[in-house]
Amino acid sequence: MCYRHPDRPTGLSCSRCGRPACPECLRPAAVGQHCIDCLRNDGVQRSAVRPTFGDRGISPMVAKPMVASRPYATYGLIALNLVIFAFCALQARGFDMIRSQLFVDWALVKPWIAGGEYWRLLTAGFLHFSVTHIALNMISLYILGRDLEIAIGIPRYLGVYLTALLGGSAAVMLLGSGTAINAGASGAIYGLMGAVLIVVLRARVSPVPVISIIVLNLVLSVTIPGISLLAHVGGLVFGAAATAGILFLPQWVLSADRRNAAAASRVGWIAIVVLLIVAVAIGVGVGISYANTHILVG
Repeated sequence: MCYRHPDRPTGLSCSRCGRPACPECLRPAAVGQHCIDCLRNDGVQRSAVRPTFGDRGISPMVAKPMVASRPYATYGLIALNLVIFAFCALQARGFDMIRSQLFVDWALVKPWIAGGEYWRLLTAGFLHFSVTHIALNMISLYILGRDLEIAIGIPRYLGVYLTALLGGSAAVMLLGSGTAINAGASGAIYGLMGAVLIVVLRARVSPVPVISIIVLNLVLSVTIPGISLLAHVGGLVFGAAATAGILFLPQWVLSADRRNAAAASRVGWIAIVVLLIVAVAIGVGVGISYANTHILVG
Protein backbone atom coordinates (compact mmCIF):
# COMPACT_ATOMS: atom_id res chain seq x y z
CA MET A 1 0.00 0.00 0.00
CA CYS A 2 1.15 3.57 -0.66
CA TYR A 3 2.65 5.01 2.53
CA ARG A 4 0.74 8.28 1.99
CA HIS A 5 -2.48 6.73 0.64
CA PRO A 6 -3.19 3.52 2.61
CA ASP A 7 -6.19 2.73 0.38
CA ARG A 8 -4.03 2.43 -2.78
CA PRO A 9 -2.25 -0.87 -3.53
CA THR A 10 1.00 -0.31 -5.41
CA GLY A 11 3.83 -2.29 -6.95
CA LEU A 12 6.21 0.69 -6.90
CA SER A 13 8.52 2.04 -4.23
CA CYS A 14 10.91 4.92 -3.65
CA SER A 15 14.42 3.92 -4.71
CA ARG A 16 15.90 6.20 -2.03
CA CYS A 17 14.00 5.34 1.16
CA GLY A 18 12.36 2.10 0.05
CA ARG A 19 8.79 2.97 1.04
CA PRO A 20 5.98 1.69 -1.21
CA ALA A 21 4.28 4.58 -2.99
CA CYS A 22 1.66 5.15 -5.67
CA PRO A 23 2.50 6.97 -8.94
CA GLU A 24 1.04 10.22 -7.58
CA CYS A 25 3.62 10.21 -4.77
CA LEU A 26 6.64 9.34 -6.94
CA ARG A 27 8.77 11.43 -9.24
CA PRO A 28 11.26 10.08 -11.83
CA ALA A 29 14.92 10.24 -10.84
CA ALA A 30 18.22 9.45 -12.53
CA VAL A 31 17.99 5.99 -10.98
CA GLY A 32 14.50 4.69 -10.26
CA GLN A 33 11.98 7.07 -8.71
CA HIS A 34 11.88 9.11 -5.48
CA CYS A 35 8.93 9.84 -3.24
CA ILE A 36 7.88 13.43 -2.69
CA ASP A 37 8.99 13.37 0.96
CA CYS A 38 12.55 12.43 -0.05
CA LEU A 39 12.52 15.18 -2.68
CA ARG A 40 11.43 17.73 -0.07
CA ASN A 41 14.72 17.16 1.71
CA ASP A 42 16.41 18.29 -1.51
CA GLY A 43 19.38 15.98 -1.38
CA VAL A 44 19.83 15.86 2.40
CA GLN A 45 21.48 12.57 3.38
CA ARG A 46 19.22 10.21 5.30
CA SER A 47 19.38 6.61 6.26
CA ALA A 48 17.08 4.27 4.41
CA VAL A 49 13.67 3.99 6.04
CA ARG A 50 12.15 0.55 5.90
CA PRO A 51 8.48 0.18 6.71
CA THR A 52 7.68 -1.98 9.67
CA PHE A 53 4.58 -4.01 10.26
CA GLY A 54 3.40 -1.38 12.69
CA ASP A 55 3.55 1.43 10.13
CA ARG A 56 0.16 2.88 9.47
CA GLY A 57 -1.55 1.43 6.43
CA ILE A 58 1.27 -0.92 5.37
CA SER A 59 0.48 -4.58 5.17
CA PRO A 60 3.24 -7.07 6.16
CA MET A 61 2.48 -9.02 2.98
CA VAL A 62 3.42 -6.00 0.86
CA ALA A 63 6.05 -4.26 2.95
CA LYS A 64 8.52 -7.13 2.99
CA PRO A 65 8.95 -7.75 -0.75
CA MET A 66 8.72 -4.06 -1.68
CA VAL A 67 11.99 -3.02 -0.03
CA ALA A 68 15.29 -4.09 -1.52
CA SER A 69 18.50 -2.15 -1.14
CA ARG A 70 20.45 -4.16 -3.72
CA PRO A 71 19.38 -6.14 -6.80
CA TYR A 72 20.43 -9.47 -5.33
CA ALA A 73 18.24 -11.56 -7.65
CA THR A 74 19.77 -9.84 -10.69
CA TYR A 75 23.26 -10.56 -9.38
CA GLY A 76 22.23 -14.18 -8.77
CA LEU A 77 20.84 -14.61 -12.29
CA ILE A 78 24.01 -13.14 -13.80
CA ALA A 79 26.17 -15.43 -11.68
CA LEU A 80 24.09 -18.49 -12.63
CA ASN A 81 24.36 -17.71 -16.35
CA LEU A 82 28.12 -17.15 -16.08
CA VAL A 83 28.67 -20.40 -14.17
CA ILE A 84 26.68 -22.42 -16.72
CA PHE A 85 28.54 -20.74 -19.59
CA ALA A 86 31.90 -21.50 -17.99
CA PHE A 87 30.92 -25.14 -17.41
CA CYS A 88 29.83 -25.52 -21.06
CA ALA A 89 33.07 -23.92 -22.26
CA LEU A 90 35.10 -26.33 -20.12
CA GLN A 91 33.17 -29.29 -21.52
CA ALA A 92 33.62 -28.00 -25.08
CA ARG A 93 37.29 -27.15 -24.44
CA GLY A 94 36.64 -23.85 -26.14
CA PHE A 95 33.66 -21.82 -27.28
CA ASP A 96 32.18 -24.18 -29.85
CA MET A 97 29.26 -24.86 -27.53
CA ILE A 98 27.81 -27.67 -29.62
CA ARG A 99 30.70 -29.75 -28.28
CA SER A 100 29.35 -29.33 -24.74
CA GLN A 101 27.09 -32.17 -23.62
CA LEU A 102 25.23 -29.89 -21.22
CA PHE A 103 24.53 -27.44 -24.04
CA VAL A 104 23.24 -30.27 -26.25
CA ASP A 105 21.08 -31.59 -23.40
CA TRP A 106 19.58 -28.17 -22.54
CA ALA A 107 19.21 -26.26 -25.83
CA LEU A 108 15.75 -25.71 -27.30
CA VAL A 109 15.27 -27.74 -30.48
CA LYS A 110 11.69 -28.47 -31.52
CA PRO A 111 12.12 -32.18 -32.41
CA TRP A 112 13.78 -32.86 -29.07
CA ILE A 113 10.98 -31.06 -27.22
CA ALA A 114 8.57 -33.21 -29.24
CA GLY A 115 10.44 -36.22 -27.94
CA GLY A 116 9.35 -35.34 -24.40
CA GLU A 117 12.36 -33.30 -23.27
CA TYR A 118 10.20 -30.45 -22.00
CA TRP A 119 12.79 -29.13 -19.54
CA ARG A 120 14.48 -27.49 -22.56
CA LEU A 121 11.75 -24.84 -22.55
CA LEU A 122 13.35 -23.54 -19.34
CA THR A 123 16.99 -24.57 -19.51
CA ALA A 124 17.65 -23.04 -22.95
CA GLY A 125 17.28 -19.64 -21.31
CA PHE A 126 20.50 -20.18 -19.35
CA LEU A 127 22.72 -21.15 -22.30
CA HIS A 128 24.77 -18.90 -24.58
CA PHE A 129 26.59 -19.50 -27.84
CA SER A 130 29.63 -17.23 -27.39
CA VAL A 131 31.45 -14.76 -25.14
CA THR A 132 29.86 -11.86 -27.04
CA HIS A 133 26.41 -13.42 -26.68
CA ILE A 134 26.60 -13.80 -22.92
CA ALA A 135 28.38 -10.47 -22.40
CA LEU A 136 25.66 -8.50 -24.19
CA ASN A 137 22.89 -10.38 -22.40
CA MET A 138 24.39 -10.01 -18.94
CA ILE A 139 25.07 -6.29 -19.41
CA SER A 140 21.46 -5.85 -20.51
CA LEU A 141 20.23 -7.93 -17.58
CA TYR A 142 22.18 -5.77 -15.15
CA ILE A 143 20.97 -2.48 -16.64
CA LEU A 144 17.32 -3.51 -16.78
CA GLY A 145 17.14 -5.74 -13.73
CA ARG A 146 18.76 -3.61 -11.05
CA ASP A 147 16.04 -0.93 -10.89
CA LEU A 148 13.13 -3.17 -11.86
CA GLU A 149 13.92 -5.62 -9.06
CA ILE A 150 13.98 -2.82 -6.49
CA ALA A 151 10.74 -1.37 -7.89
CA ILE A 152 8.58 -4.52 -7.79
CA GLY A 153 10.39 -6.71 -5.25
CA ILE A 154 12.45 -9.88 -5.65
CA PRO A 155 9.67 -12.53 -5.75
CA ARG A 156 7.63 -10.74 -8.39
CA TYR A 157 10.74 -9.79 -10.34
CA LEU A 158 11.73 -13.47 -10.55
CA GLY A 159 8.14 -14.34 -11.49
CA VAL A 160 8.25 -11.86 -14.38
CA TYR A 161 11.67 -13.13 -15.48
CA LEU A 162 10.54 -16.76 -15.52
CA THR A 163 7.30 -15.90 -17.30
CA ALA A 164 9.18 -14.00 -20.01
CA LEU A 165 11.73 -16.80 -20.43
CA LEU A 166 9.02 -19.43 -20.92
CA GLY A 167 7.00 -17.04 -23.08
CA GLY A 168 9.98 -16.69 -25.42
CA SER A 169 10.32 -20.48 -25.61
CA ALA A 170 6.59 -20.79 -26.32
CA ALA A 171 6.85 -18.36 -29.25
CA VAL A 172 9.79 -20.30 -30.69
CA MET A 173 7.87 -23.56 -30.39
CA LEU A 174 4.72 -22.10 -31.92
CA LEU A 175 6.23 -20.32 -34.90
CA GLY A 176 9.89 -21.34 -35.11
CA SER A 177 11.75 -23.70 -37.40
CA GLY A 178 12.02 -27.37 -36.57
CA THR A 179 15.76 -27.40 -37.25
CA ALA A 180 16.96 -24.28 -35.41
CA ILE A 181 18.93 -24.52 -32.16
CA ASN A 182 17.73 -21.86 -29.74
CA ALA A 183 19.53 -20.70 -26.60
CA GLY A 184 20.02 -17.52 -24.63
CA ALA A 185 18.58 -15.30 -21.92
CA SER A 186 17.43 -12.65 -24.38
CA GLY A 187 13.77 -13.74 -24.29
CA ALA A 188 13.71 -13.11 -20.54
CA ILE A 189 15.65 -9.86 -20.97
CA TYR A 190 13.15 -8.58 -23.53
CA GLY A 191 10.51 -9.48 -20.96
CA LEU A 192 12.26 -7.12 -18.55
CA MET A 193 12.10 -4.41 -21.22
CA GLY A 194 8.36 -4.96 -21.40
CA ALA A 195 8.17 -4.88 -17.61
CA VAL A 196 10.04 -1.56 -17.43
CA LEU A 197 7.60 -0.12 -19.99
CA ILE A 198 4.64 -1.13 -17.80
CA VAL A 199 6.29 0.35 -14.68
CA VAL A 200 6.91 3.62 -16.54
CA LEU A 201 3.29 3.73 -17.68
CA ARG A 202 2.11 3.02 -14.12
CA ALA A 203 4.31 5.83 -12.82
CA ARG A 204 2.86 8.17 -15.46
CA VAL A 205 6.26 8.98 -16.88
CA SER A 206 6.81 9.45 -20.62
CA PRO A 207 7.27 5.97 -22.16
CA VAL A 208 8.98 7.32 -25.30
CA PRO A 209 12.58 6.49 -24.22
CA VAL A 210 11.66 2.91 -23.26
CA ILE A 211 9.61 2.37 -26.41
CA SER A 212 12.51 3.72 -28.49
CA ILE A 213 14.90 1.23 -26.92
CA ILE A 214 12.48 -1.66 -27.49
CA VAL A 215 11.91 -0.71 -31.14
CA LEU A 216 15.66 -0.32 -31.74
CA ASN A 217 16.35 -3.75 -30.26
CA LEU A 218 13.58 -5.36 -32.30
CA VAL A 219 15.03 -3.80 -35.47
CA LEU A 220 18.44 -5.22 -34.56
CA SER A 221 16.80 -8.61 -33.99
CA VAL A 222 15.52 -8.51 -37.57
CA THR A 223 18.63 -7.17 -39.26
CA ILE A 224 21.37 -9.15 -37.49
CA PRO A 225 21.60 -12.80 -38.68
CA GLY A 226 21.29 -15.63 -36.18
CA ILE A 227 19.11 -13.77 -33.65
CA SER A 228 15.79 -15.29 -32.61
CA LEU A 229 13.18 -12.58 -33.15
CA LEU A 230 10.46 -14.98 -31.98
CA ALA A 231 12.06 -15.48 -28.57
CA HIS A 232 12.46 -11.73 -28.20
CA VAL A 233 8.86 -10.90 -29.10
CA GLY A 234 7.47 -13.76 -27.01
CA GLY A 235 9.49 -12.70 -23.98
CA LEU A 236 8.51 -9.06 -24.46
CA VAL A 237 4.80 -9.86 -24.61
CA PHE A 238 4.76 -12.26 -21.66
CA GLY A 239 6.99 -10.04 -19.49
CA ALA A 240 4.83 -6.99 -20.13
CA ALA A 241 1.65 -8.98 -19.50
CA ALA A 242 2.96 -10.36 -16.20
CA THR A 243 3.93 -6.89 -14.97
CA ALA A 244 0.58 -5.46 -16.06
CA GLY A 245 -1.03 -8.23 -14.02
CA ILE A 246 0.91 -7.05 -10.98
CA LEU A 247 0.47 -3.29 -11.36
CA PHE A 248 -2.79 -2.76 -13.24
CA LEU A 249 -4.96 -5.86 -12.90
CA PRO A 250 -5.83 -5.43 -9.18
CA GLN A 251 -7.43 -2.03 -9.79
CA TRP A 252 -9.29 -3.41 -12.80
CA VAL A 253 -10.81 -6.49 -11.15
CA LEU A 254 -11.11 -5.54 -7.48
CA SER A 255 -13.88 -3.31 -6.21
CA ALA A 256 -12.88 -0.39 -3.98
CA ASP A 257 -14.02 -2.15 -0.80
CA ARG A 258 -11.97 -5.28 -1.63
CA ARG A 259 -8.87 -3.46 -2.86
CA ASN A 260 -6.27 -4.08 -0.17
CA ALA A 261 -2.65 -5.19 -0.15
CA ALA A 262 -3.33 -8.89 0.32
CA ALA A 263 -5.98 -9.02 -2.42
CA ALA A 264 -3.82 -7.04 -4.84
CA SER A 265 -0.90 -9.37 -4.21
CA ARG A 266 -3.08 -12.43 -4.86
CA VAL A 267 -4.36 -11.00 -8.14
CA GLY A 268 -0.83 -10.25 -9.29
CA TRP A 269 0.38 -13.77 -8.51
CA ILE A 270 -2.66 -15.33 -10.15
CA ALA A 271 -1.81 -13.39 -13.32
CA ILE A 272 1.79 -14.64 -13.23
CA VAL A 273 0.75 -18.26 -12.63
CA VAL A 274 -1.83 -18.15 -15.44
CA LEU A 275 0.74 -16.78 -17.88
CA LEU A 276 3.26 -19.43 -16.81
CA ILE A 277 0.67 -22.15 -17.42
CA VAL A 278 -0.19 -20.68 -20.83
CA ALA A 279 3.48 -20.51 -21.85
CA VAL A 280 4.19 -24.09 -20.76
CA ALA A 281 0.95 -25.34 -22.34
CA ILE A 282 1.91 -23.77 -25.68
CA GLY A 283 5.40 -25.25 -25.58
CA VAL A 284 4.28 -28.72 -24.57
CA GLY A 285 1.19 -28.68 -26.81
CA VAL A 286 3.18 -27.72 -29.89
CA GLY A 287 5.73 -30.39 -29.04
CA ILE A 288 3.05 -33.08 -28.83
CA SER A 289 1.44 -31.87 -32.07
CA TYR A 290 4.81 -31.82 -33.82
CA ALA A 291 5.55 -35.37 -32.66
CA ASN A 292 2.15 -36.67 -33.81
CA THR A 293 2.47 -34.95 -37.19
CA HIS A 294 5.86 -36.46 -37.88
CA ILE A 295 4.78 -39.90 -36.76
CA LEU A 296 1.83 -39.74 -39.17
CA VAL A 297 4.04 -38.48 -41.99
CA GLY A 298 6.63 -41.14 -41.32
